[in-house]
Amino acid sequence: MTEWVVLLRGVNVGGVTVRSAELRDLLAGLGFAGARTYLASGNARVASDLDAAALRSLLESALSERFGYDAKVLVAPLADVDRVVRAFPFDETDGTRQPWVIFCADGETRDELTDAAASLDPDVDPVRAGPGVVYWHPEKGRSTDTSFAKVVARATYRARTTNRNLRTLRRILG
Repeated sequence: MTEWVVLLRGVNVGGVTVRSAELRDLLAGLGFAGARTYLASGNARVASDLDAAALRSLLESALSERFGYDAKVLVAPLADVDRVVRAFPFDETDGTRQPWVIFCADGETRDELTDAAASLDPDVDPVRAGPGVVYWHPEKGRSTDTSFAKVVARATYRARTTNRNLRTLRRILG
């Protein structure tokens, strides 16, 4: 059985509300014993014998049906998320910056984002590619208004990415 990290895209913003208790109940109802949720931003851990594609499909369908929105979910084995967190390439102790990890649905998305960042000011938008992710370390308070923030916010990336603060990921990892 694999322990999976489940990251819901675009919940608890823009009118889509999925409360942690309701998410936990949904996961339990799908047969995931011991499902846990974290914070109020669509984060969970489940254990399953399903592969990533089947798990994602099941969760997206169940979330769409239960909460009435076009659910997009990214799933990753817990061990992979642990490696991603450990490989954060910037100084996460720098209190003037926010440590973000952008999970990408595929390598093409990751490459598109890092290619777009290559022409931007690295002091404003420090970006590096990682295994299935893009690491980003903007100044505090700038995560919605930098050039890279505007790239990530494009409609083409909404269904293919989800962002998490490194501190949130550490809480998920426990």
